[in-house]
Amino acid sequence: MRAAVYRTFGGAITVETLPRPVCPADGVVLEVKATGVCRSDWHGWKGHDSDIVQHGLPMVPGHELAGCVAEVGEGVRSLKVGDRVAVPFILSCGGCRECARARPTICERQEQPGFTRFGSFAQFVALPRADRNLCLIPDGVSFVEAAALGCRTTTAYRAIVQRGRLTPRESVAVFGCGGLGLSAVMVAAAQREEEPEGEAARRIIAIDVNPGARLKALELGATVCPPPPHDIFSLTPPPSPPPVPGYPRQRTHV
Repeated sequence: MRAAVYRTFGGAITVETLPRPVCPADGVVLEVKATGVCRSDWHGWKGHDSDIVQHGLPMVPGHELAGCVAEVGEGVRSLKVGDRVAVPFILSCGGCRECARARPTICERQEQPGFTRFGSFAQFVALPRADRNLCLIPDGVSFVEAAALGCRTTTAYRAIVQRGRLTPRESVAVFGCGGLGLSAVMVAAAQREEEPEGEAARRIIAIDVNPGARLKALELGATVCPPPPHDIFSLTPPPSPPPVPGYPRQRTHV
């Protein structure tokens, strides 16, 4: 198969021919149909992630993916060849303390494509723990859309729902409307739609210096997108505030 590989941290990423991965007994081999690029991929490539350091190089990056099941392990019960599936960034174990607390995104024995094993910048990827972690993609959802769910959307869900625990009367401000920020806007908007009639007082405030990002946030459910106080891309700096009488004070050394 063809795959993107780096063999030194911060070094060249080259497309190479590698052996097709072996199917885990509890997992699948997935034919990758779509994969995203995440800032975490950059950190891994730079050598900032201890999982990759422990795994050792070379590494095939990529963890935001969706695809078709090409091979099924003997222990898998819920999937079959040809199924369209989305993959979470964290392949949780289901047996540790955090999984027992319904917090699989911080599983103590997690597996991560692109970090603890070869990832999705390839034609095929082997994924363990398939019955627990892989999700069938509904009709009408594309591979590209599904590939965005497993990392940025689960991160936003944990922030807004599990950690933030927003009540119907609380508002949320999202600073930065890139992939993760827009996912947070969508999660907050989805919760807002589920609130009882008369309870939807929550404001979803999306903050970004990019006008296009603000427009996209409004399209995806933000209720307020304030513009920056000045055009930060302009070569003309904003006017300085008037001086305060008595300042700056002259220091006296004793």
